[in-house]
Amino acid sequence: MADAMMTADAGVRAGALSRLFQGREAEAKAGPLSLREMPVPGQINLRGKASDPAFAGAAAKVLGCGLPVAANTVATGGDISVLWLGPDEWLVLSAPGAEGGLSVSLIEALAGQHCAVTDVTGNRALFRLSGAPARDVLAKGCSLDLHPSKFAPGQCAQTLLARSGIILSQIDDAPSFDILPRRSFAEYTWLWLEDAMAEWG
Repeated sequence: MADAMMTADAGVRAGALSRLFQGREAEAKAGPLSLREMPVPGQINLRGKASDPAFAGAAAKVLGCGLPVAANTVATGGDISVLWLGPDEWLVLSAPGAEGGLSVSLIEALAGQHCAVTDVTGNRALFRLSGAPARDVLAKGCSLDLHPSKFAPGQCAQTLLARSGIILSQIDDAPSFDILPRRSFAEYTWLWLEDAMAEWG
């Protein structure tokens, strides 16, 4: 049983594009654009009432940052990023492999409260698209208004990219975007992005 669990964990850590790249780094370039698969971060789905001071305070103490309460925003503390998914739901991203200890710490800190802590690390891959035309690439398949005045660093959204559900987060002014597709759609999303980048190559 232990061997099976280790094999399953190794499969998650191998990255969603291991079949396409077979041991090579998953990376694509086209002119000023770069696309990379990032190491799979720890991913925890956290549910609770942000308006409850006991819940919000206990979570913030563990995470090292307050929970973002404004729609589609991101809070960060050290190696942890917390993405707002809804009024009572957040996606917590941690350093790879740190999710187990973080989950335990959250469960202990929130004991007795009406909340849920779920390790969803195997759920999504993480791609990073960087370069001046990155917004134009995403606009080919995403209906969000990505103008800098509307979508800037520190913001995130659940949306569709080429009809596939993703979480999108802008991380800097380059601009660079983190794209989190479900693992089952990771290859499709990557190949679509490569094609969308081609005109700058």
